Order: sequence, then C-alpha cells, then structure tokens
Amino acid sequence: MAEDAGKQHTIYEEVEFDDEEPLEELQPDFDEEEEEGADLDDYNKLVVETRIPNTLRDSAPPATIVERQAPNVDDFIRNFFIKHGFTRSLEAFQNEWFEKGGLGEAIETAPDLYVKAQQLAQENAGLTHALQTSEGIAQESKKQWDKFRKERDFHKMHHRRVVQERRRLLTDFERLKRHYEQYEPTLAELRHKYEVIMKEKMLMRLERDRIAGKMETLQEQLEVLQRQVDQKDSKASPAEATGVTKSRRRINTPWPEEEDLGEPAVFEPIKPADLKALKSFPKCHAGPIASLAFHPKLPVLATASDDHTWKLFSLPAGELVMSGEGHRDWVSGIGFHHRSNLIGTTSGDATVKIWDMSTESCRHTFTDHTQATWGLDFHPTHDFLVTASMDHTARVFDLASWRCRQTFRGHVDSVNAVCFQPHGMNVCTASGDKTVSLWDLRSGLCVQTFYGHSNAVNSCRFQRAGTVLVSCDADGLCKLWDIRMVCEFLQIDAGPHPVNAADFDGSGKALALASGDGAIKLFDLDTKTFVKNLDGHEDSAQDVRFDPQSKMLASCGSDSSVMLWQ
Repeated sequence: MAEDAGKQHTIYEEVEFDDEEPLEELQPDFDEEEEEGADLDDYNKLVVETRIPNTLRDSAPPATIVERQAPNVDDFIRNFFIKHGFTRSLEAFQNEWFEKGGLGEAIETAPDLYVKAQQLAQENAGLTHALQTSEGIAQESKKQWDKFRKERDFHKMHHRRVVQERRRLLTDFERLKRHYEQYEPTLAELRHKYEVIMKEKMLMRLERDRIAGKMETLQEQLEVLQRQVDQKDSKASPAEATGVTKSRRRINTPWPEEEDLGEPAVFEPIKPADLKALKSFPKCHAGPIASLAFHPKLPVLATASDDHTWKLFSLPAGELVMSGEGHRDWVSGIGFHHRSNLIGTTSGDATVKIWDMSTESCRHTFTDHTQATWGLDFHPTHDFLVTASMDHTARVFDLASWRCRQTFRGHVDSVNAVCFQPHGMNVCTASGDKTVSLWDLRSGLCVQTFYGHSNAVNSCRFQRAGTVLVSCDADGLCKLWDIRMVCEFLQIDAGPHPVNAADFDGSGKALALASGDGAIKLFDLDTKTFVKNLDGHEDSAQDVRFDPQSKMLASCGSDSSVMLWQ
C-alpha cells in the first residue's frame, strides 16, 4: 500500500483485438515430446495465417470514433489525497474501496460536472458577448432614430413655415391683383389717348408735307403766271383775258412714256457682313405677318397680317401710328403710293382696298378679281397699281379713274407675286405654274417667259436699276435673270426650306432672302458667295425689304414679329 501511495494512477483505454480468441492453458505432455517441434511449427504457422487479415485491415483502417468517458471518482480522490499528502486517509480509502470491489458492490460513476460547467461557462461568455454587441447595436440604432426624429421635426417645422409663407404670399398676390385691376381702365384709356395722339402727330406731319408741297407748286405757278402777265400786251382784248371754266370728268391716266421713267439712282453698296439686329417688335399682330413695306419718304413701316388688319409703325422706335380694319379675310400684301398718302392692301376676300392716311379711311375697293389676291405694287412715277390673284390673272388699276385698265392672262396657276420694272414699262409676275413672265404694260401682251423653276414661284423682285430680276420658289431655289440678255446668270440654293421673299439693296450688289426656317440669308452678288444668316424669328420668315435709302433691312414672320437690321 505504501508503494501504491507514491504512484500516479492513469486511466487507459481498452484495446480489443479483432478475431482473437483466448488461448487455453495446455498441460505439458511428456509422452509427446517427440512431436513438440512439429506442433511448435504448426503454431507459428497458425499465428502467421491469423495475422494476414490484420495487415489487410491496417491498409484500410476504419473511421475512428472517440468518445469521452466519465472520469472515475476513485482516481479523483486518490489524486486529491496524494496532492495534499493525506497518506493515512489514502490507505483507509484504498482498503475500503477494494473491499467494496471484492464484495461485488457496484459503484456509480460521477457525472462530468466540471466539463459541463466549463461548457456552460463558455456558452455564458458567448451569450454575454452577444448581449453586449446587441446592446451596442441598440444604442447606435437609438442614436440614429433620435437623429431621424430630430430631422423629421426640423423638416416638419420648415414645411409649416413654407406653407405659412405660401399662404401669406397668395394673400398678398390676391390683394395686389385686386389693387392693379383698378388700374386696367386707366391704362386702357391712356393707351387709347396715346394712339390717338400718335395718329394725330403723324397726320400733322403728312399734312405739313402736303401743304409744303402745295406751297412750292403754287409758288412755281405764281412765278410762271407772273412772267406770263409781264409778257402780255397791255392792250389785249377782254375776250382773251376772260377765262372760261369747263367742267371736267374723271379721265384715265396716260400710259407712261420713255422720257417719264427717270434715271436709276446711285446708292452706296451695303455691307451684308456688318448687318446686326437693331430692334425687334414682337407680337405686332394677333396673327402671322405676311408682308411689309417702307414709306418712300417718311420713316414709317407698314405691315399686313392674317388677323385681317394692317398697321403703320414709326421707325426706329416701333411706335404704332395707325391701324386699319375692313377686310373680311387675311391681308396678304401692302404697299405705299410713291407720291401721295395712299396705301394699297390685298386680301383673301378677293378685294383690293385703297386707304387714305390723311383721312384714315378707305378711298376705294376694287372687286375685279374673283379669288384671293396675293400682292400688289405701285408704279414709281404714275398712278397705276398692279395686283396678283389666285384667279390666274394680274390686273392693272388706274388710281385716277378707279378702273381696271389692263388684265394679264396666260398663267395656268395662281399668280403669287407681281412688281413693276423700275425705269421700264414692263410688269413681272411669278406664278404657281413654275414660270416667271414679263408683260407689256400698255398692250397687255406677254413679252418673255422664264423657265427653270421646278416648284411654285413665291416671289419676284427687280433690282433698282431694272436690269436684273430675282425669283424664288418653294424648293428654296433662287434664280437671277438678266433682262437684257434674257437668260439666267446665277442660281442660289437656299433649301431645303422654301424661300418666301427676296430683295436687293440699293446698289443691287447684296441680296436678302426670307427663308422658311426663320433665317434671313444674305448673299454678296459681286463675289457670288453666301455671307451669313440673320437669326431672330422663331417661325418662318415671310417677307424682307430694304428701306428706300438702303441703310436698313426689315423682316417679318409667322411669329407675329418684325425685326430691324442695320
């Protein structure tokens, strides 16, 4: 027992030998000593045979399963006594333990409480860590939630403030609206007074010019009469001195003669590259503006619109001077008489009206056309007016007798544009039948027809010298014709949009085109090159004109606006 007290007890796992059977104890047989050698050989052979399956199993070992067994209580007590030096207690325990074992009494094994306690401790530590992590996440979530709540409160307060400001602004807006509505009648009255004053101002200017012209004429006549009186014989008979007045009835204006046509004026050529927007008059009319014209002497611009009206504007301020109403349909063309206060307009109601600016009234209405009229032109030196109509004709009207003096027939489609030849006796017409024709004013016969356009011709205009004619069509092609050589000498492709109008400057070296894309295209005819586009219209440009002094360019379009370029 003393020897056992100084030893450490170790638990070994039991090892089972497969296919091994316990050997029986053999008593030596002295009678069979002779066969002992042979039996020993047989036994060794048997051992070798039984070891072969073990070798095969070693080559393919089965999966090992390790199971934890509950520790023995006696080993724990022995180790405890040995560790603390309780030798007598250890001897007493050993005696009682083996006596119990000898008697066959079963001793239960103690459960592995320490291992379970360790496992529970580890699980407790893991749960504690998870709890701490969850608490941290909860704290962060709480902080984030508090932040969101504060932001919500801030935005809610800001929203309430914005709503209050909006309500206050709406209230102020309604109050101001009611306040300014009281000024509408006053503004309308002031606007009407302003228009009346401007009309009176322009009429006074016209009246002043007319009176000044009359005074000059009367002064000249007085001087002539004075010279005649001085040259008369003092003994003239009373019958010769007595003048007899005869009643006159209205007679036709004589056709112009070669010597009455005058000579072309000389103008300084304009520089197209220097043209820039001078002023814009937006929304001059309630509809698209189809045509415009400059007064030959006064700084006044006339416009004709689809809203059934025409208007006069002072330049360059753009103040409304006069407006006229009377047509029952759109107004397509407008023009000034060169030597009086008359204005002519054409309309979709198939009429041509002559207006007197001095009396602000319609002087006469021509109803000879059977369909809509597209444009007109006044003769530069005589009282003739030529018009173009959808009834395939162009007509010449006499402003002295108020009669139709000539009708040009020959086109097979609408006559879209018409103009007099400066310093000549021809009339040019542009038609939807893709031709441009020259007509003799006196005989009414077609002098020449120009072919070459592949679509309807929208406009035609003479150079101021009267030797070059430009025509433009719906394909965007512009052709320049030499009247003396009777041939085309230049073609300009400004497509694909249609070209609605064209005009020369005073020198005839610059050409402006009104295009369907809203641009005014400028060309230099000396170099035969494109110069630039004048952009300003928001819709198609309908007409373009240089002023009589060739210092300014005006354009109008379907956007109801007028642009001035200088």
